[in-house]
Amino acid sequence: MQNLYSFKQLLSEPQKVVITTHHKPDADALGSSLGLANYLKIKGHDVTVISPTDYPNFLAWMKGNSDVIVFENNEQERAKELVEKANIIFCLDFSGLHRINELGELVRESKAKKVLIDHHLEPEDFAEFVLWSTEAAATAELVHQLINDLGDGDLIDKDIAEALYAGIMTDTGSFKHPNTTKNVFLVCSDLIDKGADTAKVAKLIYDTNSVNRVKFLGYALNEKLKILPEYNTAYFAITADELKQFNSQTGDTEGLVNYALSIKGIKLAAVIIDRTVAVKMSFRSVGDFSVNEFARKNFEGGGHKNAAGGISYETLDATVEKFEKLLKENKEELKSNHELHV
Repeated sequence: MQNLYSFKQLLSEPQKVVITTHHKPDADALGSSLGLANYLKIKGHDVTVISPTDYPNFLAWMKGNSDVIVFENNEQERAKELVEKANIIFCLDFSGLHRINELGELVRESKAKKVLIDHHLEPEDFAEFVLWSTEAAATAELVHQLINDLGDGDLIDKDIAEALYAGIMTDTGSFKHPNTTKNVFLVCSDLIDKGADTAKVAKLIYDTNSVNRVKFLGYALNEKLKILPEYNTAYFAITADELKQFNSQTGDTEGLVNYALSIKGIKLAAVIIDRTVAVKMSFRSVGDFSVNEFARKNFEGGGHKNAAGGISYETLDATVEKFEKLLKENKEELKSNHELHV
């Protein structure tokens, strides 16, 4: 972080702090937020975490979860008041204020000092203090770095360590993705030293499925997986009625895209879901095909080179039609060295 000395001086006295993260937070978003929040509370600051939306129940075990304010759950006025009175606002795991929905303008207009901690491409220039690196596998990795840069590594306790570990574990795909660097293992080693129970965290996140979620997964794999060998692409298109049929909750579709990407020869995978208010899209790729560029150019989205999201305000059918048309336009890039048999 540039101006680390000034930042450390800012934190030398108790401050009113708000931490926020992107809508529909995942384990990295919530883990980095609550990990940072618990550290700042140890330092004597008055800290509140505000999420723009709800998030998966399998993240509710993190210390401080019960105190998180969910903006969309009729807590707008309280959130507005906290943002207005804040001395410091931390923005974690998102690169642009549009990613926190209505909170974005509140944060932009706030007189508080803004701190951006993120690892996504093309960060918006709105913060006075920035800790940003696309080389980091997860924002949780950067929070760990910040705590140590501030000289407070010894303050990382078991709860902080497990929250940060959850973020790193999930954003590396359980250490399977190319972003699993030497530093990732060094950081995780330190978090284990600080008390992180890695088996417990993995079980809480990956092995606490509801019956409906398992049934939905089986249905999606059997009925909704579409494979296009000529484009080395596989995708799911899920209707709003299908979500309702399985009483789908926030987080129930998470990870579905990885099943499509796991097929030998697939270079691009997508999940396209009708969320009623809009069609939400999740993209994954292997190799040189940039889904960040693909999502940013065509679906008002972005993210990382091999993992990104997008949105469409057309119907699900129209969105799928557009997606398949774009595959034709990118056919040469999507060619694979692997022969795909179906």
